[in-house]
Amino acid sequence: MAALGAGLASGVASPRIDLHTHSTASDGTDSPAGLVRAAAAAGVDVLAITDHDTTGGWAEAAAALPERMSLVRGAEFSCVSPTGRGDRDVAVHLLGYLFDPDHVAIVDEQARLRAERVERLRKMIEKMAADGYPVDVETVFGLLPPGASAGRPHLARALVAAGVVGSVSEAFATMLYNGSPYYVPKTDTPVRAAIDMVRAAGGVVVFAHPLARKRGRVVEPSVIVELAAAGLAGVEVDHPDHSAEDRDLLRGLAADAGLVATGSSDYHGSNKTTPIAAEATSEAAFGELFSAATGAEVLTG
Repeated sequence: MAALGAGLASGVASPRIDLHTHSTASDGTDSPAGLVRAAAAAGVDVLAITDHDTTGGWAEAAAALPERMSLVRGAEFSCVSPTGRGDRDVAVHLLGYLFDPDHVAIVDEQARLRAERVERLRKMIEKMAADGYPVDVETVFGLLPPGASAGRPHLARALVAAGVVGSVSEAFATMLYNGSPYYVPKTDTPVRAAIDMVRAAGGVVVFAHPLARKRGRVVEPSVIVELAAAGLAGVEVDHPDHSAEDRDLLRGLAADAGLVATGSSDYHGSNKTTPIAAEATSEAAFGELFSAATGAEVLTG
C-alpha cells in the first residue's frame, strides 16, 4: 500500500489518523456521512469507521468522503478471552480492518452477534421495567436507526430522555456497567477465532483498549503476547481510557512482541465526551499495519 501524502485534509506536515470511531450504524450519534463530515471538520486526514459487529455504515461513509481524505473500513468485534489469571473469561474487543465484508464467516458471525445484542438489550430493558423504571422495549428500540447494531448506549439515551439519569456517562456509571443488577452478558466470539476469521477475510486485527481498567476486568499482558503469536497485528496503545502507566507498558509490550502501536479516539459522537482525533496513530504505524491487508482497500476521496 502506498504511503500517505502529507496533510491530505488538515494541511499539516503529517497526516492526522484516527483508527477507531463509531456511527449510528452501531452506538454513535453521527450518521456515517455525519461522522466523515465531523472528522473532516476536525482536520482528520485518515478516518476508520469501526462500528460494533457491523459493516452497515461503510457505503454511506465512503460516499461522503471529501477530496484528499482517506477512509479505512473496519469493525469492532465483540469477543471473549482468557484473562491469563485462570479466572473466568473476560469480554474484549478487536478492531478488524480492511477485511472482505462479504466473507461468509464474517457475515454469519456479525449477524449472530447483532442478534445477541438485540436479545441482550431486550432483557436489560425488561429487568429495568420490572423494577419500575420508565423504559420499555418499543421506545428504546425506536431509538435505533434501521439496521443499526443495538447497544447499551441506546438504553442509556432512553434513560436520559426519561429523566432517570442526567447523561449517558451517568447511565453507564450507575446502571449499565458490567456487573450491574441490570447487566446481561452476551455470547461473544472466542478471541482467537475472531483473529482467524478476520485474517482469512484479508484483514488485519488490533486489540482495542486492552487495559481500559475502569470498564472492568482486563487481560494480563501475557495474553496479548500470546495473541501476537496467533496473528494479532497491533494493539491500541493511546486510548482515552488508558493511564499513562498502561500506555508505557503497552508500548514496550508492542515493541517486544512485534505489534504495531496505534492510537485512536473511540469517538461515539455525543454519547461520549471524547472528541474525534483526541488520540491518533502515526503515519509509520499506519503504513506498517495495513501493508499486508488484502480484503479491502483504503479509499481516498
